[in-house]
Amino acid sequence: MASFVLAVVLSFAAILVFTHALWLLTDGRRRRLPPGPRPLPLIGSVHAVKWSRAHRSLAHLAERYGPLMCIWFGRHPAVVVSTPDAARKILTNPDTAGRTVLDAWRAEGHSANSVIVQCHRWRAMRRFATTELFTKSRLDARQQLRQEKMQELVRRVSEHAARGEPVDVGHAAFVTIVNLVSRTLFSVDIGSRELHDIVRAASRVATTPTVSDVFPSLAAADIQGARSRMAALIRYGYRIIDEQFVQRKRDRDGGEPRKNDMLDVVIDKEKEWEEEGSQMNYDTFKGIFTEFFVAGTETVSSTIEWAMLELLNCPESMRMVVEELKLVVGNKSNRQVEESDICQLPYLQAVIKETLRLHPSVPLSFQRAMATVEVEGYIIPKRTNIIINIWAINRKSDRWIEPEKFAPQRFIGQDISFWGKDFELIPFGAGRRMCLGLPLAYRMLHLVLGSLLYHFDWTLPTDVKDNALLQNRPSDGIDMTKKYGAVVYRATPLKAIAKKRDE
Repeated sequence: MASFVLAVVLSFAAILVFTHALWLLTDGRRRRLPPGPRPLPLIGSVHAVKWSRAHRSLAHLAERYGPLMCIWFGRHPAVVVSTPDAARKILTNPDTAGRTVLDAWRAEGHSANSVIVQCHRWRAMRRFATTELFTKSRLDARQQLRQEKMQELVRRVSEHAARGEPVDVGHAAFVTIVNLVSRTLFSVDIGSRELHDIVRAASRVATTPTVSDVFPSLAAADIQGARSRMAALIRYGYRIIDEQFVQRKRDRDGGEPRKNDMLDVVIDKEKEWEEEGSQMNYDTFKGIFTEFFVAGTETVSSTIEWAMLELLNCPESMRMVVEELKLVVGNKSNRQVEESDICQLPYLQAVIKETLRLHPSVPLSFQRAMATVEVEGYIIPKRTNIIINIWAINRKSDRWIEPEKFAPQRFIGQDISFWGKDFELIPFGAGRRMCLGLPLAYRMLHLVLGSLLYHFDWTLPTDVKDNALLQNRPSDGIDMTKKYGAVVYRATPLKAIAKKRDE
């Protein structure tokens, strides 16, 4: 009897596996989905992707299957976009402006208050953040604060230089940027090594697909613990904001004057938000600004680190950008790189563009079709996830000469920007869900890198050069190994020797 029951169960399981496999093999053709790796029963085709470096793996697969490719997460298709032309058609289509929500984002109910993945209230959230932070008038009003943070950065690096100690370039940039953000939000500095580690951990957990993303019915079990890890990181960020908010209300109730930062704005708007039908509240404020601490800090600091790395590996480019800075900034009495200088520094701009082309801080962008759309003869059904492979798009050989080479001069005399109009260079995305903080990131990237290069000469520590020789890299070569998450950063922090330059 037992053997009969076992035989029935095994037969039933085999039928399920067979029918699921048949469904996977035929459904893509029936729905005119793009081609892709052959799916397997139950798991789909996720096995074909090396998720530890997904952007490279997906780019390799796209060479075989085309600019639009389908990857199956179990029974759920995801369309991968790998060329500028295909990206233009997707990102400019209002019906593909939704966002994919990986299971980790649901921790602590964060996805409901996320300006990155929210699909229903994102316009109200972006409008609030843009109006209060990123309009030209708001940015101009905080220009002095940014200059103060640049001066603090130069002082901190000068202290390392005086002691002959290597500077952790990425961390120095991170502290500067996170303190700028925290001063803008609640008028205090919070930059620390602990916060840097928390931000990096959050970026890794946030964009790593899990079993729950392939099999949503198992999400409640949180088999890999991603949601619980993300919950702890989100609580850390929320706690910082809650503590500052409570203290500020206490100070204002006690008669303290306004500080005219974002906390004061939120306190002033609380009654307005309590009105029936308002899409904004204190929880959405916390969600927005917790994400600013992750997406708005690590992206910029990581780019600064990669730029410095590439310049140290390319002495001629380093010489050219330093000479340009000396010519423009050296003629000023205050000897400080300022925002008004950026337009006079085309080679510095080219270095930033080339760094973002080679090392986009967010290599994959996740969208979602809000309605069924047709692109290049393929049908993308409603609610289908869409993966924009920014890394692959930025390196297309038919758009760039020697795409793997760091060559800032390729942008000199070329009207190519990363503001979403040139789809061969979209490190910040494009379309309606383009990076919200780009206006601030643009200023900070040029100010931080320009300040580091103008005030200091940079070299690699002796042990780094010796290690490069042992590993058969050029004597000035640096380990380029990366770690992947929402933000791609160096596996080994770049530590370089700074020598204060006579100005």
